[in-house]
Amino acid sequence: MFRALLVEKDAEGIVSVGVRDLPDDRLPEGEVTVAVEYSTLNYKDGLCLSPTGGGLVRSYPHVPGIDFAGVVLDSRDARYAPGDKVILTGWRVGEAFWGGYATKARVRADWLVPLAAGLTTRQAMAVGTAGLTAMLALMALEDHGLRPDKGEVLVTGAAGGVGSVALALLKANGYRAAAVTGRPETEGYLRDLGASRIVPRADLAEVVKRPLEAEAWAGCIDAVGGAMLARILGQLQHRASVAAVGNAGGLQVPASIIPFLLRGVNLLGIDSAQSPFAERSRAWARIAAELPMAVLEGVVREVTLAELPALGAAILQGGVQGRVVVNVTV
Repeated sequence: MFRALLVEKDAEGIVSVGVRDLPDDRLPEGEVTVAVEYSTLNYKDGLCLSPTGGGLVRSYPHVPGIDFAGVVLDSRDARYAPGDKVILTGWRVGEAFWGGYATKARVRADWLVPLAAGLTTRQAMAVGTAGLTAMLALMALEDHGLRPDKGEVLVTGAAGGVGSVALALLKANGYRAAAVTGRPETEGYLRDLGASRIVPRADLAEVVKRPLEAEAWAGCIDAVGGAMLARILGQLQHRASVAAVGNAGGLQVPASIIPFLLRGVNLLGIDSAQSPFAERSRAWARIAAELPMAVLEGVVREVTLAELPALGAAILQGGVQGRVVVNVTV
């Protein structure tokens, strides 16, 4: 048997969520069975827990949880053996496939990576998809020439999961980070994470007619998209890049092509859900070596499976700050 947060839909289409005990034969197909120790909470998890499934859940009953970390119980793949500690992020686990809000999960071996040396499973889920995405964004920016001496790096949606970890990573690597937020009450939180200054969201919200403004940013990790991203493209330094990780500000980017042509700027899409094994492994190794875990722990809240329905609703309303770690064993 295993315990899971099960989302069910009845014949009338009414969705209910609750912690259930299930037999092992309910686990899906896969080469590796994992005893899950910790998971986390992401915006996608909030969608999957919502009454509509957020357009992500394919069938019911369903177990959400797009991230998990734990210990291998059984493996039909030579890369993993019982006792190995592993991490899973992405691959539509928790969306199209049963996920980590359970004490056991069964998945394809290709979706796993070994737990990086120096990390615990709890720390890995304090990082989660959000932190992995932040590191992949920083790696992409550095691959395109970003260095600490180039100037300030802008982080939008800075109080969210990706932004929070991005600020800590940037500071740890010697960068000066400007944090964009629409919530003045988060200033202390953002500065504690590593922000060198705070940029009010209103300063970037206005769409300007000029395709180019003064060169301000050496790079940007953008979780907002929309009109704000269009504005930022015109403020980048020559040959600088934006790593796009989210679309909280909308799907459409009303941008001019001029920044690309006259300043050679780059717009880099970050796809953490299906990043290759080697890239994910490199990112986790850097996270283990560079992310100050004591700083991260200061913004972590540990919860149980039973608390997730309320938190899922809260994250969709912007009501969750920092990182949520789910201890599935209690």
